[in-house]
This record gives sequence, structure tokens and C-alpha cells, in this order.
Amino acid sequence: MSGTRPGRPPRPRPAQLRGRAAPTRAGAPPEHADAVTPPDAPDAPDAGTSDDHHVADVADRGATEVAGRAVSAPPTAPTVRLPSVPGPSVPGSSVRTASRPSTGAVPAVRRVPVVSTGMVDRLAERDAMRRHRRRRRLAVGASVSVLVGVLVWVLFFSPLLAAQASQVRVVGAGDLVDSARVEQIVGGAAGTPLPRLDTVAMREHLLDVPGVKDVAIVREWPRGLTVRITPRDPVAAVPDGSRYALLDVDATTIAEVSVPPAGVPVVRVPLGESSRPALDAVLTVVGALPESLSGEVVGASATTQDTVTLMLRGGQSVVWGSAQDSPLKVRVLTALRAAPQSRHAKVFDVSAPDLPVTR
Repeated sequence: MSGTRPGRPPRPRPAQLRGRAAPTRAGAPPEHADAVTPPDAPDAPDAGTSDDHHVADVADRGATEVAGRAVSAPPTAPTVRLPSVPGPSVPGSSVRTASRPSTGAVPAVRRVPVVSTGMVDRLAERDAMRRHRRRRRLAVGASVSVLVGVLVWVLFFSPLLAAQASQVRVVGAGDLVDSARVEQIVGGAAGTPLPRLDTVAMREHLLDVPGVKDVAIVREWPRGLTVRITPRDPVAAVPDGSRYALLDVDATTIAEVSVPPAGVPVVRVPLGESSRPALDAVLTVVGALPESLSGEVVGASATTQDTVTLMLRGGQSVVWGSAQDSPLKVRVLTALRAAPQSRHAKVFDVSAPDLPVTR
């Protein structure tokens, strides 16, 4: 026997696998894990390769040589399938969804549409809401128009608020106002709806009636009307032919009568523009007298505005003069008539109230 030990015959080299190693079950050694390449028979490198190519080639075979021994590749981790959770869809973006990982295959990529189904639903819902709001606005506008039309008809054209002739009243006309003319003007309001009744025009027509000083018209809802008339008070009766013209303090003719009313003094001043200043002075004096004194005046006269004379019921006369200082003259005349030494006088001259004279 020779002193040299024969070498161990090399083991047959396993066939080289192309591509990646086949997937193995978790924990199981890869196929050909027990194949060991003897140190004395290294693999012949391919042309144009380096150490990196050698390491990659070893990795392709599914084993790594460490210290001359074949070490199996680490086992493949088990695949854990997670439940899919739908996330919020972002409009205008594409999302890549990877399929379940598989060994030896490129992950599949699925493209999601740019506009998600949720966005389409929201757009459709928004359009529906717009149409609903538009229909609701049209319905509300139509309802309001109908309501306004009905209200206008009820207020201005229906007989529901029309003035009824039996509920139209005239108050305060008195005996000196032309009642027939007043009734004619007011009677025209019967049958007219109260909101359409032109009370301003009616008042102007009533003020043109002789003897009317003021007018107040009040609507009595729903179908009534009250006309309150303030008549003019006559303060003088001026002879005018065979009749007497009743005048108020403004020299406005109230009426013409054949006999002067009781308590109205007869003023002997001609009617006309030439005697108008004297007439105005007499009317001013008579209008300034208190009720206790005016009731005793039965007549007055004047040739000018400074020569006013009053005649009292007892036959006494009062020389008044002008219309100035009438309140002071009233107090002086009252005192003279109350004084014992002058109460029986026939003439009271108060034209100069600071120096009165009695005769």
C-alpha cells in the first residue's frame, strides 16, 4: 500500500437552476440543500464574470458556501393576507393596488378610475338638490304671487270691505251747513271698498261747502265710514238786501238767513271791498269778547277800522275804537260796569284803556 492517501472522489455537481429558487414551505430546507461542493473542485466561473457574479450565481442556486460547506438559504417568510380596507377615493389621482405577493412573479397592478363611484354619486346628488331647490323656489314664488293676488282682490275690488250706505254717518253738521250737499258728497262713497276710498278728495269737496270749517273722515272697518264736520260759528249778521249774511271771525259767509239767529249781533257795515277794513275790525273785536260779554252785544257799527262801537242789550253803548289792546279793553269795561259810580252810565269809552271815560 502506498504511503499517500488517495483523494476523495468528488461528488457529482447538481444541475444549475435558472431563475429564482422555487418557493418552499415555511421551515422546510430547500431542495438539494445537502449538496456540497468539494473544496478541490471549485466551479469554473463564466466568461467575463467577477466575484459579484459568483455570489449572484450561488444565490440563484439557492445555497451559499461558507467555509467549504453548503448553507441553505433562509426560509421564506410565510405570507400573511390582510383584510382589504377601502380608503377614501381621491379625485383626479390613480391608485396602484398590488395583488397578493407571490414568489417568482411580478406583482400585478390594477388601475382604479380617476373619478370614483362615490364622487359620481355626490355629483348626482348635488344636481338633484339643485333641481329640488329650483322647484321649491318656483313653488314658493307661485304661492306668494297667488296669495298677493287674492289679498289685492279682497282689499281693493271685492265687496267684502265696500262701504255700506247704512253705515255711512255724518256728525256735527249743524243747522247752518248745507246738509243736502254734504249728503250728496258723502253718499258717493257707498259701494266703494274702504282701502280705495279717496278720503283726501272727499275732504276737499266738503270744505267747499258753506259753513264747514273742518272735516275729519274715519274708516270704520270693515264697511263703515264716519264723517265729522266742524261748522263755522257766526259772529255777525250783516244786512244784505232783505236777508242777512252770517259771517264768522274770518269774514267768511256761512249762510244767508231771513232772520238773524239769537245771540248773533247785527253789524251795520256795508259789504264790499271799500268797507272791508272796517268790517274786519268789527269782526275781530266781537270775536275777542268773552262769552259773558258777547251774549249782551246786540249790534255793532263802524265807519273806519278805528271807530268800532258796540251796542249792549240794556241800551248802553261802548266806544271801542280800534281792535288793538282788546283783552285790556275787556278787563276795563268789566270793571266799569261793576263799579257803583259807573254802573248806570249809558256810554263807556274804552278806546284809550288807560284813561276810560263814562257818561
